[in-house]
Amino acid sequence: MLTLKSISKTFNPGTVNEKKALDRVSLELADGDFATIVGSNGAGKSTLFNAITGAFYVDEGRVILGGEDITYVKEHVRSKVIGHLFQDPLKGTAPHMTIEENMALAYLRASTAAHAYFSRINGREKQRFREQLALLDMGLEDRMKQPVGLLSGGQRQALTLLMATMVTPKILLLDEHTAALDPATAQKVLALTQRIVAERKITCLMVTHNMHQALELGNRTLMMDGGRIVLDIQGDDRKIMTVDDLLQKFKDQAGRQLDVDRILLS
Repeated sequence: MLTLKSISKTFNPGTVNEKKALDRVSLELADGDFATIVGSNGAGKSTLFNAITGAFYVDEGRVILGGEDITYVKEHVRSKVIGHLFQDPLKGTAPHMTIEENMALAYLRASTAAHAYFSRINGREKQRFREQLALLDMGLEDRMKQPVGLLSGGQRQALTLLMATMVTPKILLLDEHTAALDPATAQKVLALTQRIVAERKITCLMVTHNMHQALELGNRTLMMDGGRIVLDIQGDDRKIMTVDDLLQKFKDQAGRQLDVDRILLS
């Protein structure tokens, strides 16, 4: 479903602030793969996501999604087939618009109809929105006419997840999407994520700072350092691996210990 062929990206080249954010990264995700990504700050995790979504064009290499080369496809075109959730619950929704209006925008954006941006949502589609909101078990189906800005962080993140997967995307990118939530709400949003990804067989990449989640969720664990993927663990090796094993593997590959407190204390 996703193929990255030796992609590289350098910011501020030729200046004192030059930063090689991605260094010849190659990756293949099969249809239905769910890979977690861990790494220290500045390892290139969010930059990798931005390269996939088209927030910038890579300097070298190719990005192929669903068999189509999208290396130079614009971001708004890619957004039709790529779901993206951020750490900040305030991103991904329009606070002054109602829940129903936000869902309508997400639905029309991902629609394949040529006239989708000028379409109107009919009664049947509004009922579908209501049914999907009810699955969140947060009472949002009775608040469809309320502005999204009145929702809690957890409710907004759950809504954003629903909006990103309303029309099944080719790939779903989750950038620490539960990190800003309280533990109970984070667990609820994570369980919802697992259910939606499993039911729809969505190919997924999830950045996490939680080492246990990195080994327990999905079917692959990637570790990044210095703009490179230094570990790709899956299959039987992953099933028997402990957090300590993962930290030792990182040290062996990166030549240093992973010393991010937020990761080690999770």
